[in-house]
Parts: sequence; C-alpha cells; structure tokens
Amino acid sequence: MDINSWDWIFQFLGRLHPMVVHFPIGLLVVAYFLELLTIGGKRQGLREGINWMVALGSIFAILSAILGWLLRSHDDYQGELVLLHQNVGIATALLATISWILLYNTLNGKLFNYAYYRLGITLTVIFLAVTGHFGASLTHGEDYLTSVLPHNEDAYDNAELVLLLSELQQHDSLSEKQQEDLNLGVRAILAHNCYQCHSENKQKGELILDNKEGVFKGGKSGPVIVAGNLSESELFRRISLPSNHDEVMPKKGKVLKKSEIELIGLWIKNGAHWSDRALKIFPEAPLALSKPILPSHSDEIHPVDKIMDAYFEENKAEWPDLIDDRIFIRRAYLDIIGLLPQPEDIEEFIASTDRDKRAKLVDHLLEDTHNYTQHWMSFWNDLLRNDYSGTGFITGGRKQITDWLYKSLEANKSYDSMVKELVNPTPESEGFIKGIKWRGLVNASQRTEMQAAQNIGQSLLGVNVKCASCHNSFVSNLTLEQSYGFASVFADSILELNRCDMPIGKMAKVNFLYPELGSVDADNLEERLSLLSQVMVKPENGRLYRTLTNRFWKRFMGRGIIEPVDEMDNEPWNADLLDWLAADFVDSGYDIKHLIKMIVTSKTYQLRSTRLATAEGIKNGYVFNGPLLRRLSAEQFSDAVSQVIAPMYYGVAYDPKNEDLPTSRIWHREMKYDRDVLPEPGKRFFRHVFTLAKKEVEEATALISVDHSYTLYVNGKEVSKGTDWRKVDRVAVTQMLVAGKNVIAIEGINEGAIANPAGILFAMKVRYKDGEETMINSNTSWLSTHNLPEEGWMALDYDPDGWKKVRNYGSNNWDKLVNFTFGSHKEKFARASLVKQHPFMKAMGRPSRENVATSRDEQATLLQALELTNGEYFNGVLKEGAADWLAKYGSQNKEIVVDLYQKTLGRSPTPKEREILLSTLQTSKKEEALQDLFWSVMVLPEFQFIY
Repeated sequence: MDINSWDWIFQFLGRLHPMVVHFPIGLLVVAYFLELLTIGGKRQGLREGINWMVALGSIFAILSAILGWLLRSHDDYQGELVLLHQNVGIATALLATISWILLYNTLNGKLFNYAYYRLGITLTVIFLAVTGHFGASLTHGEDYLTSVLPHNEDAYDNAELVLLLSELQQHDSLSEKQQEDLNLGVRAILAHNCYQCHSENKQKGELILDNKEGVFKGGKSGPVIVAGNLSESELFRRISLPSNHDEVMPKKGKVLKKSEIELIGLWIKNGAHWSDRALKIFPEAPLALSKPILPSHSDEIHPVDKIMDAYFEENKAEWPDLIDDRIFIRRAYLDIIGLLPQPEDIEEFIASTDRDKRAKLVDHLLEDTHNYTQHWMSFWNDLLRNDYSGTGFITGGRKQITDWLYKSLEANKSYDSMVKELVNPTPESEGFIKGIKWRGLVNASQRTEMQAAQNIGQSLLGVNVKCASCHNSFVSNLTLEQSYGFASVFADSILELNRCDMPIGKMAKVNFLYPELGSVDADNLEERLSLLSQVMVKPENGRLYRTLTNRFWKRFMGRGIIEPVDEMDNEPWNADLLDWLAADFVDSGYDIKHLIKMIVTSKTYQLRSTRLATAEGIKNGYVFNGPLLRRLSAEQFSDAVSQVIAPMYYGVAYDPKNEDLPTSRIWHREMKYDRDVLPEPGKRFFRHVFTLAKKEVEEATALISVDHSYTLYVNGKEVSKGTDWRKVDRVAVTQMLVAGKNVIAIEGINEGAIANPAGILFAMKVRYKDGEETMINSNTSWLSTHNLPEEGWMALDYDPDGWKKVRNYGSNNWDKLVNFTFGSHKEKFARASLVKQHPFMKAMGRPSRENVATSRDEQATLLQALELTNGEYFNGVLKEGAADWLAKYGSQNKEIVVDLYQKTLGRSPTPKEREILLSTLQTSKKEEALQDLFWSVMVLPEFQFIY
C-alpha cells in the first residue's frame, strides 16, 4: 500500500461500519417500542428519553450510511446484494432524519399531533429490518436464515466426494466422464463453502466462483486458478493454509476438509476441466416414470399390499391389525364422499357376509357422483387456488374456475385432460394461470406470468418455483434463468430477469423446467401454451403423475410417500410404491377414481390408524405402520353437523343445479340525496299483478325467501309467513289462482337498528292441464311503498297510486339458497365445499386460497377450541338443532340418546354413557340440556377424527 495515499484512511473508516451500525438499530428500535407505550397520551414521562433516542439514532444512521458507502467504495465488496443493502440503508437514514424533523416540529407546535412522526418512525424501523436482513445475507450468506428451516438441510454429502477422490486417485489419467464428475464435485464444494462471499450477488474481492467465466477470470488480485499448476493457483494456496492463518479461505472457521482440498488440487492438476453439465447441488428425483415389478414371493393379492409386504419384511415388522367394518365404513364414507354413513347403512354393511363388501362399498361411493363431486371440490379448490371470493375478486383481477372444475369432477375427466385445459385454458379454466392482478406496483416475482409458473410448479409438479423467482433457489437446483424461462411461456413479450427485484440486463429464453420432454418455444402465446400442455402430460413426465399420486396417498393416509408434498425431489419412504401407483394411474388412462380405488381397496388403507408423538416425526425418520389419525376437515365437520343436528349453511356460492331462477332480490327503493342507499329498518309493502291464460291450472307452486321476514298474500288471502330468510318456503297456491288477472302482495319487514341489506326472492311456477308452464318472478316491475297503505291493499282492485317501482338489490349479499328450486330433489343443507369462506370454517382450518394451499394443518388450535366452545355461530346451530329434535322426539329421551350416538359415532351408547346422557335430559330446561348434549358429542375425539 502506498503510505502517501489517503485510501487506507477511507478503508479504515469504512471498516468501522459494522461496529457503528448497531447504535442506530438499538436506539431507533427501542425508541419505537417506547413510542408505542405513549399512544393515547399515556406514559408522558418517557417523552424526553424518546426524543433523545430518535435524535441520536438519526445521527448514527447517517454516520452508518456514510461508513457503509466508504466500505463498499474502498474495500472489496461488490455485487447487486451489496448495492441493495447500501441503497436501503441510505433510505433508512433518510427516513430516520425525516422522523426526527417531524418529531421536532410536533414538539414545537408546528404539527398538531404525533401521527406523521409515528408513521415516519414506523417506516424507519421497517426499512431498518430490511437493511439488517440484507446485511446478514452479506456477512453470513443469503441462505443464513433459511438453511436452518425444516427440510432446508444442506443436501451436500461429503462422503460421496471422498469416494470420488478415492476412485480418481487410482488412475494416472482421467477419462472424459471422470473429468466431468471431478469438476461437478469441485463445484459442489465451492457452492457449499464459497458462494456466500464470491457470487454474482456478493463479489468480495471482485471474485466470482459460481460460474465458469468468474472462476477463470479471477479477482482483484488476478487469476486464482492456473490450469495444471498448483503452485501458481492462488485459490489452492488459500484453501491449503492453516485454519488460524490470516489469508486462509474460506473464513468464519469453515475451513475445508482434507479430502475436499485434495479433490480441488486433483482438478487443477488435471487441467481444471469445466463441465457443460449443470451442477446439481441438491438431490433431484428422476424425471422418467418406471413401473416396478411386483414382488413375486408375497401372498398378498392387491398390488399395493404386495409392495407393502416387502416393505414390512425389509423393516422386520409384522402387518398391523385391520380395522373392523364399523370403522371402515365411516372412514370410507368420509374419505370418498365427505359424509357420515346413515345408521341403517352401517348395520346393513356389518351384517353382510359378502367377502368383497368393502370393495363393493368403495365402488358404490365412487358412483355417488353428486356427493363425490361436492366433497372433492375442497381438495381441488385448495390445490388450484380457486375460491368463491377474495382479494382478487374485489379488484377484478382474479377469475373462478368453479363451473369448469365441478363439471370436470362430475364427469370424472381424465387427469391429463384436466391438466391440458388448465395449462392451455379455455375461458372457463383460465382462472388458474391468470394470476392475481394486484393493485399498484408489485415486485417482479409477483407478476402474473411468474404466478402462473409458480402455481403450476407447486400444484402440478411439486417444485418450488417461487424461491427461484428472485434468485437461484436455496432449496433446489432450480435457477433464476429457469424460472424466468418457464414464466416466459405465459408472457406476451420478452421478460427481463430480475434478481431480488433488480433488473440484471439479461433477457429470458422460453423454456419448460424439464426441457428434455420437448420444446415449448413458439412465435406467440397461444402456440406456446398448446405446446406446454402437450409436453407436460407426456407419460414420460413422471413428476406430474408422482405428484398427484403422492397428494392422494397423503389425503387417505395422513402422510405422503414424500414429505412435504410440494417438494417432490425429497426421498420417498418407498420409491417402488410411489412409482408403481403413478405408473398404474397412467396405464388406467389417467383415471382419478381408479387411483382412489387402488388406494382405498388395499389392505394397507384398512389398517388401524396410528399416532405420532410429534409433528416432526411425520417428516423425519418416518416408518409406515398404518394410516395416521386424521382430523375432520372444516368442510367434513360442518357437513357432519348439518347431517345430524341442523344445517350449518343454507346457501352456496356455486349452485350446480343452476335452474336459471332469479337470484337477485328486490326491495323498496331507498334514496337519499338522489342516491340509492341501503334499506332502512321497518315495514315495506309490495304488489305485483300478473295475468294467467284462460285455461285450467293443474298445479301452481310458489318459492319465497324474504330477508328478514314476510307475510304473503295471493288475491287478498294470506297464504304464508316466514321469519328465517335462509329457509325457502314452498307454498302450494293452485286453488288461489284464477284465469285472468291475479295479484301477489307481500308485507316485508327489514330488521335491525341501522340501514342494512334486505330483499325479496320470489318465484312461482304455474303448470296448466295442457302441459304449458309459465313463471312469475320477483323483478323490477313490482311496486312498493314505505307508507302504511289503506285496508285492502292486498286485493286485486286496490289502486296503488303513489307506489313506486322496486329496486333490484342484486345478489352479492346473499348466497344461492340450495332449496330455492322447483326440482324434485330437495337438499337438506348446503355442502360446505360450495360455501364462500366463512368465519367458522376459517377457524376450523380452511385456507384463504389467495395462494396455492396443498396441505392443511392437522394440529388443533386455540382458535378452534374457542370457536367450538364459545362461538356464537356454532352454538346457534346447536340451539336450532335442539329445537328441531325436541319437535321430532318430544319426551322420548332414550330415542334421542341412541339416535344421536348412532348418527354421529356410528354406534349405540354404552350403558354408562346412556345413563349419564339420560340423566342430563331430566331437566325442565330440556332444550338447553339437549344443546349441551350435542356439544359434548361433537367435541369427542371419536367424532372429530377419522380412525
């Protein structure tokens, strides 16, 4: 170093940055915490201390930014991550200064309150946290935090490199393949020990070791590798130094093992060959699918059981016990159609002596298309990120695929056809890859093209594209270039790569994640999607079919053959089982019901359920010895309550029957200041005159639902009253109609204390003797008034002078009532899978579906316990059910107890249980006692779990 140069001074000052930077962190964070304590005028004694901390924190933040700039400018720190850390740090210093200025002006009365200052200090602390994260990434590596998370363990295996070294040292000269293997081994060593300091993100000493150009170019001091010459190779000298030497590399105590040093030396000595093959740091599942030969020595008949027989033998374990018929029928019903079996069905199944009755039951349930489809909608909605409402619907940046999905499941559409239509979509299925168009600016990894790649990668292929949307993945071999190449398939223009939301001046090349399956490059978007849809469903794409097979196995067994199910490069606990099931699925013509049947007809599915001591035991060191005990899903629990007690929900967001009956509700037009507003509470009066043909009416039926209550008149005669808008009243009015003019009159009441949604939903079907039909619906031709009309307003000859036309208040405030239908099939309740996100189901674990949700948490939560114990909604359903049961059973307490147990648990109560429950019902407050009885059964593990 030139002693006359001032550069050493700037370099020295820059290296004070790590020491000084901790002052603003401590001062500003503590000041922010104390500021929170003063909100509402409390603890004003803290004010002077807060003022000093904000002032000193701002000064040290500015000083830290200056020293950081000196460190980058006069030391060996380069790269995009360094620039990002620097820029956010400068922004933090500016925000801290602005916050101090706002505080100073507030203290001097120039600002009326602390609101602006508090906003400033909040933003300062947020930026401070982001700056600290980037700083930690610089000093400890970008995966410093994520590397310790579950399933992000370092997959680097030094043992394999030791074997490679031992093999290569036995040869005087190396073949081309050995040169390739040697280079990939060396690059694995560099990836796991050197990239945190010497990569495109952090170019310490201007040295880059994560690509060929950087390795052979060298760093600030010149080349670090001279092919064939160890003594001239600076990299080899540095890694060979003693661990306490100042120049040893890598630093931070992570010196290389002797075998690693020898392998790098062997590589340099043999010419430092660089392989064109991509470095696979992490394990990667084979793409191709093979169908293993079934074990021939097994006495088992079912293919799955043959494989599992060999598995148990290998693990020196005996087959666990099978479940009895009572448990099997409940398990099969809940798993296949999501409902509890009826008591009579259970008894009939148990009594049957048919040896194939379990397989026949599975066939019977799979043929129940109506209930099968409604149950499996939840699984596919989670997987395909399909919802009935949410953020994207509010902004208009999201579409449903509900109708397409329902009809696909109903028709048992083959899986390859489903995938084709999702990837190369029709207008009905395009919601899956369209992504959410967020309001305002978002980062590059959330643009809709990248969302399409992420959604397909996670849900269909079991690969994490999201991590590689910002940088090369920390958890797989997927690179930033690959993720942008995949996202480009869905783009209508060329995409520029962004690393950590910073453009890097490199344009993406269209490609599929697995290019060996075929090219997807084309001149336009339509052609690319068509090519992708064909490439993805090839039988050779084992990843697509393994992923779905693994998801279904977890659905029925509680744990995937690979865990987590979104990381399909992880090691399966039985690779033969997974590949055989996936290959059989392909051979069946991609028949989803065939896959289900293959799993649930196996003896393996019929084993007794097991429990694991911890959630970690499900992921690590897992050995299969039976299906895991599973909780009812939010939808299964809701449907079970609806089956037995009372409907949890009466309306759906999607009605598969879709009779084209009116779903919009009308009400008296309420206006204020020339604007339509929500209806005020109180009575409103409605009339509608219609004309019938002059021929004999065979049948006339009216459907009516009024929020909140109503009285219905036909031709001046009262025919119906209702106080619960969720329950559709079905009224026979044949005898009240006449040829010619008729009048419908309704007195409606809107309850509440403030303006709120109200509406009449009405339809009447009239069928004449000659078979002709006519329909009268609620529409905007109806008249209404808010004034109390004169007597006889319900009659045909009444003059509605001054009445006004009603307003259509739409349907957004009401679901489609499942019983608002003239069809012969009347639903008892709305299936939960078709209901919008509801607070009760959210508490019970139903995800929001803003993102792909491929697994639900099986662990009970405090929120669930509170909802089941004190939740107003759930207890309201139990109260309604208690009233219905008392109306049905009256004083027949024994029948109540027996029926409740048989319908919920599939068995009769024990003598002890019967005694306790009967004594509970011996009270004058029987409805409350029955409600408590319902609750006590619903919280039993025997009810809440699938055994």
